[in-house]
Amino acid sequence: MQTPSNITLDKAKTLLTLTFDGTKYPLSAEYLRVYSPSAEVVGHGPGQQTLQVDKENVTISRIEPTGNYAVVLFFSDGHDSGIYSWEHLYKLATEQDKLWNDYLTRLKDAGHSHK
Repeated sequence: MQTPSNITLDKAKTLLTLTFDGTKYPLSAEYLRVYSPSAEVVGHGPGQQTLQVDKENVTISRIEPTGNYAVVLFFSDGHDSGIYSWEHLYKLATEQDKLWNDYLTRLKDAGHSHK
């Protein structure tokens, strides 16, 4: 399991930077919100994902550690039910380009535009 050596939130609360193995990965609050591991987003089984829309201006209001394996991110839109394991955050960090492009494609296919 990859564990981040550092986690920082910028002053605007829109960018969370994780450091894994000496490499810094800046992740936007929007990206983290739309890829929340919560049941609200991923559902309770395959094919039950809910596309998150209009999250462009979301910020991270608070970060709370959960044991030695995860953090809970509290978002300005009230979402706080995702437990972001180190494994999930590592995947979001290292696969950011692919996952972000996939999200933008799903938004477009659903008739939404990204502002």
